Amino acid sequence: MTGSELDRRLVSAVLSGDADAVGDLLHEGADPNAPDPERGLPVLCAAVAAYDETVAEALMDGGADPDRELPDGSTPLWRALDSGSPAVFESVLGKEPRLRLPEQERERLLARARSWYETGPVEGLRRRTGARGPAVSVRVTDGDYDWVDQYALGGLVVRAGHGAILTSLEWSFRIPTPVGELIDRAVRIPDEEHVDWSAVWLTLTRRHCEEVLSATLAQRDHPDPRHRRFVADYLRARGIIACDSPSAERESGILAAWATREPDGAVLAKVLEAFAEYEHPDMEATGLRHAAHPDPRVRLRATTVLDASEARSPETRTALLTLLGDPDARVRLEACRAGQRDDALLAPAAEELARLAEGPYEQLRGGVAEALASSRDRTPAVADTLAALLADGNQLVRLEAAYGLALRDDPRTGEAIERVGPLGVGFEHDHRVNALWDWNRDNNRPWRLSVGAGDA
Repeated sequence: MTGSELDRRLVSAVLSGDADAVGDLLHEGADPNAPDPERGLPVLCAAVAAYDETVAEALMDGGADPDRELPDGSTPLWRALDSGSPAVFESVLGKEPRLRLPEQERERLLARARSWYETGPVEGLRRRTGARGPAVSVRVTDGDYDWVDQYALGGLVVRAGHGAILTSLEWSFRIPTPVGELIDRAVRIPDEEHVDWSAVWLTLTRRHCEEVLSATLAQRDHPDPRHRRFVADYLRARGIIACDSPSAERESGILAAWATREPDGAVLAKVLEAFAEYEHPDMEATGLRHAAHPDPRVRLRATTVLDASEARSPETRTALLTLLGDPDARVRLEACRAGQRDDALLAPAAEELARLAEGPYEQLRGGVAEALASSRDRTPAVADTLAALLADGNQLVRLEAAYGLALRDDPRTGEAIERVGPLGVGFEHDHRVNALWDWNRDNNRPWRLSVGAGDA
């Protein structure tokens, strides 16, 4: 195949958002800086404009130049910054930007990100377009998990993720931004799943040292509960990714003491959630202390702590049995998860899961199906509940239900697999799909869920 044909196909793959094809064509020799004939710009700019971080990453892996000067004086990296998408920007930033970019260019990027952040996306669009009308906004997922608001005005679109982009740049250029300034940036939109919040706790975990840890922990006495909640979420992340850290014992002790005095329900719930990620001798006592708290968010996380505790004293068993009848459905589901590890609670937990599956708890049904599928309860009642969940409108619920039936070698498994429906990309290594494939193979049945799933 000629170079021009490869480039033509590369442009087509980029515009259609086919990251796998982009990678294959680059491997065959397509030019990673091939221009899009319609716009005359490198295809990396097309991926940026489409907010397609997976295609942008594939192009970068194949040698695309993020620093190539464009006719308007910008670069693909500048355009990624202007997009306001932290996921796209991270994909285009490239390796070792602190070494790759000269100091003047680093300063310009920082100033540009700070200007966008301080001005705000809507005013930034107005300045660029001259449009005066209201901006159209929509909340979108950026990357795999986080969200950000996206604004359209005057024919331009921008996402409001410049706080996260600024935080990412500062880390990449090894600028020791004061911890208090970073946390102020994180809590401006106090949501753990917002891109700014996530970027700050990730940066603080990367910068981890005694000075950073002490400065972060000092904010747990901040009068603003948003700051305290951020510190608790930071410690939760530390408990997950650095549970064997030398400071883990100190951090767990801080959380145990904090849980005894935190007055705000939302913050206390986050403290308990973080505490459950550690090991501590007062785990059971802490969970029991808050198991009857008036705030359901606190009871939910007290249940999580009791589940994380190795102890199964009569007091814990009694508390979990009470929580199985909690007024809040989320608490009942968490109590079911905890109860499944206890032979004495296994049957009442399964009964409550069946009630939750039949109730009007659509948002919880995925968790209910997962808990039922993995339950050690192999009674016909659990299998019947799983079979009933095959009528759910959510494919993931149906997949979990079919998986649970396959684990039980239930005779309805074949029908269950049919009820799951065709699966799209992303299930190639899913443990549930693997189990269904094994069941089909062992029973000499054809595989129809998804192309290639049998190779998972």
